Amino acid sequence: MSTRIRILGLDPSLVKCGWGIVEASGLKITHVAHGVIKPNPKQDLALRIDELYQDISDIIRIHGPDEAAVEDMFLKNNPNSAIKLGYARAMCLLAPTRAGLYVGEYSATKVKKSVVGTGQADKAQVAAMMNVLLPGISVKAGDAADALAIAICHAHRASAAGNLHRRFA
Repeated sequence: MSTRIRILGLDPSLVKCGWGIVEASGLKITHVAHGVIKPNPKQDLALRIDELYQDISDIIRIHGPDEAAVEDMFLKNNPNSAIKLGYARAMCLLAPTRAGLYVGEYSATKVKKSVVGTGQADKAQVAAMMNVLLPGISVKAGDAADALAIAICHAHRASAAGNLHRRFA
């Protein structure tokens, strides 16, 4: 009998932070919920960071995931953008950790290879595969589809390693 685990995937951003939750039971993966957090761009940076943290914390409280997964940081051409992405990523790591969840980290290439079969897949290919793997969700290319892919990547990799359902004490 397989253990059922609920995984929160997060695609960090201070503009549109994608989130998606799936349940994995053995090889079967089902959709729970997904969405995009859009902090108010007119607010000061500190307030946007706080809003992101609070919204992720609310999603965790509402949906009760067992583990989380976050896309690893990639290099950007603009140092200011990279710093802001780092702030968003920090909140995506901190909120689940504070809730006692283990957080896996995956590069965009690993996520794409895990769900599409090639690390060079584009956003449209990722979304198309999410709609195949999670029938009926009709997710469009973008942040929520990417977050679901991150959650599925975590389910595949952690399940293969036999490490699902880890919690920090």
